[in-house]
Amino acid sequence: MGELEVEKHVRNILSVEKKKDGFESLVIEHPRMNGAYWGLTTLDLLGKIETIDKDEVVSWVMKCQDESGGFSGNIGHDPHLLYTLSTVQILTLLDKIDVLDIDKVSNYVAGLQNEDGSFSGDMWGEVDTRFSYIAICCLSILRHLEKINVEKAVDYVVRCKNLDGGFGSTPGGESHAGQIFCCVGALAITGSLHHIDRDLLGWWLCERQVKSGGLNGRPEKLPDVS
Repeated sequence: MGELEVEKHVRNILSVEKKKDGFESLVIEHPRMNGAYWGLTTLDLLGKIETIDKDEVVSWVMKCQDESGGFSGNIGHDPHLLYTLSTVQILTLLDKIDVLDIDKVSNYVAGLQNEDGSFSGDMWGEVDTRFSYIAICCLSILRHLEKINVEKAVDYVVRCKNLDGGFGSTPGGESHAGQIFCCVGALAITGSLHHIDRDLLGWWLCERQVKSGGLNGRPEKLPDVS
């Protein structure tokens, strides 16, 4: 087995940021904050985080903050929990979390919790267990989990558990590996893993492996590396 081509990976990641006028750049303009997090995480894992200008990254990140306290995927876009978590992760990764007004950001996240314990992704109200995980993860990093009703948040996630042991995006929603990751993550952070049927869920996850060796996200689907 050959060695990982580290330098080629680094050059590819850095080149993506430089292509700001091409079609590829335009179609990923709105979730650029997520892309920045993925790219920076990869560079860090490769031991190459020093190849980027941290101050330049932080400057761009802070320009994506909305007056509500949340962050958008790029300058001039609407704030969302997805991009707010990526922002917090980026600043934590770069050891620059001190540039945040932590109370303002955590208040934005906490303000998206609904009466039933679920979380909306943004002001428009879409509810999804991904957002429960994102909110809990974000507040955990910021050390402000006390700003939400953790008991209700856990109860909502548990309501999304299905008879097959998996979890869906909402109560009654089809079990999906991505949602399971989010729900298990949310329960782990809140110390609530006892709600999981480990044997049943473990079996469901094992059945996601197909003949090729790959894994699908739900039954009867093609394998997917994402």
